[in-house]
Amino acid sequence: MSSPQTDSPVNPIPPVVIALFLAIIVIEAVFSLGTRGMIGGPEAVGWRQGAIQDYGFNAEIFGWMLQNGVWPLEHVKRFITYVFVHGSFTHALFAGVMLLALGKFVGEVFSQWATLLLFVTSAIAGAVVFGLVAPERPWLIGAFPGVYGLIGGFTYLLWLRLGQMGENQARAFSLIGILMVLQLIFGLLFGSNSTWLADVSGFGFGFLLSFFLAPGGWAKIRARIRHR
Repeated sequence: MSSPQTDSPVNPIPPVVIALFLAIIVIEAVFSLGTRGMIGGPEAVGWRQGAIQDYGFNAEIFGWMLQNGVWPLEHVKRFITYVFVHGSFTHALFAGVMLLALGKFVGEVFSQWATLLLFVTSAIAGAVVFGLVAPERPWLIGAFPGVYGLIGGFTYLLWLRLGQMGENQARAFSLIGILMVLQLIFGLLFGSNSTWLADVSGFGFGFLLSFFLAPGGWAKIRARIRHR
């Protein structure tokens, strides 16, 4: 006789989130090992900087593409590839841990393709806003704009749940509020960094996009439009 099927008390992390996490960590491991001279020889010390130059998002390049209406693939790819290049091991580790935590929560409700789309499009939106608003700080790297998009999805789900329970939905925004305060404190202590513009933009886009990506979200929006 086969044993009765039991539900796991811990929901697994969606494979798409694990794949993103592994991509970030493996790339960072190569850079870190190269910097320490453990792989690649002497030239490996410059791998990280070379990757930033080749794959990081650059506001000046973005401005040039906008001005000239030219969109070569070698630069368009930066809208996505920048999320896999980080400035340090700590930078990558924090982004990876937050990706796992938020990706697991959002992925328990959203489909895998919706979770991936939320992460990628939020990262793109963050880069666009950063390129338009902060051209004096041209380089943007790291997964945080995409992670903040997942925070937007998390906030949407919490906002929805609080509404169903009849509680104050403004409480759903407490996490992003805390993170913004922490960024302000770090900015005052260690100097301002305009990359927060990309993070906030990623969050806002992720929150709005969740209205469409959540299960039944698009159907609910169409129903509301028809009843107006």
